[in-house]
Amino acid sequence: MKLGCIVATLFTLGSLRAQTNLNHNSITNPPPAPRRPPIILILADNIGYGDLGCYGQTKIKTPNLDKLATEGIRFTSYYAGSPQDEASRASLFTGLEPRHIDSSFSHPLPMGAFTVAELLRETGYHTGLIGEWNLGDTAPVEPNTKGFMEFAGQLSQSHARDYFSDNIYRQDTTTGSNRLETLPDNWNNQRGLFIPDLLGAAAASFIKINVPDRVNHHRAFFLCVAYPVPHNGTPPKDSHYAAESWPEPAKDRATMISRMDDSIGRILNQLGGFKLDTNTVVIFTSIGGPQTEAGITPKFFDSSGPLRGEAGSVYEGGIRVPMIIRWPARIRPGQVSDFTWAAWDLMPTLAEIALTKDTEKTDGISILPVLTGKGKVRKHENFYWQTQPDDAEPEQAARMDNWKIVRIGTNAPALYNLKTDLSETNDVSAQNPDVFRKMKALLGNGTK
Repeated sequence: MKLGCIVATLFTLGSLRAQTNLNHNSITNPPPAPRRPPIILILADNIGYGDLGCYGQTKIKTPNLDKLATEGIRFTSYYAGSPQDEASRASLFTGLEPRHIDSSFSHPLPMGAFTVAELLRETGYHTGLIGEWNLGDTAPVEPNTKGFMEFAGQLSQSHARDYFSDNIYRQDTTTGSNRLETLPDNWNNQRGLFIPDLLGAAAASFIKINVPDRVNHHRAFFLCVAYPVPHNGTPPKDSHYAAESWPEPAKDRATMISRMDDSIGRILNQLGGFKLDTNTVVIFTSIGGPQTEAGITPKFFDSSGPLRGEAGSVYEGGIRVPMIIRWPARIRPGQVSDFTWAAWDLMPTLAEIALTKDTEKTDGISILPVLTGKGKVRKHENFYWQTQPDDAEPEQAARMDNWKIVRIGTNAPALYNLKTDLSETNDVSAQNPDVFRKMKALLGNGTK
């Protein structure tokens, strides 16, 4: 079965709805005012600060994301919500710092959590998620109960990292559909369809079906495309880097990143084909820093760039990640910003972009004035991260202005000046006792 046929099968229901909605009344009714911009949020797993060409990568090719950066704004001080994957996703979707989410082992996203998808759906957006969810696989916390009207992907991390799975989950709230779709090309280990390729094709189909027009009263859409790459797993058959003398795991990782970039290129081309690129907000970021997998450390590709640490760490390499936003209608192209913000700021930012009010329960601040260059820019007084891995000591970190404090386990905290020491190698706590005392208090009580 060809990729296009599979995508058509996944989104037939949406296509039929678009056709049956075509009637005289829907065409003659005027569109609601104001018209809100479509929003596409693209997430990657563990793409490090230095993994993209626009952030200094020289070995792995990412032309589409590099172009996206030149057409919008690239941030150099954006932080994931947590060093840990599930907590980071939960923070991004809820606008809350992980310590305020009240998550549990069985529910990284609590049943009562209010998500950005719910917010935008209530505002009138048609909402969709394609790819990895990884925030719960029980009914109260699945995508269709957390604001996504359509979902095609994987509920769990283990399913998402099976890159040649023979099935994909499908939910559609308008029809009540909630089922597994089989992928015959991958039956009996045929490896005919690389799932991350399917995600990009499905996203392009979603865009085609949900183009804002007179038929749907110019209804905007919110689409999240969550790629489960790059991780140790079965790679696609054709490698972008087969001729390189690198270890096979390195070729696999680089190929997955480049294939993701190809897939994102397909999404961007679809926007252009429907003349949606000018007023569509496209956001790319990563859930966390790069990992050591299959014997390949982040150092091989300089995946953390100049930063110390990797995924799971509160050092910069574990939490400072790429963030690119393009919106030609409102964002001047070619910008590079060192404005400091974090995952919990995304929800209030998207709320303001969507011309609605954010819930008062979020920890975030809208950074729309930074994007547009208009309005008063607000800043956080400080940022805080923590983690407690199963097989390692707990870690804490806080940032205030250019100061960063890190405590690993029961060791004495270390103070760093990120302006002069981005790699966090020189502890300057002794030279700055007043700053150290102030920063240490942030670690002691864990409050804002």
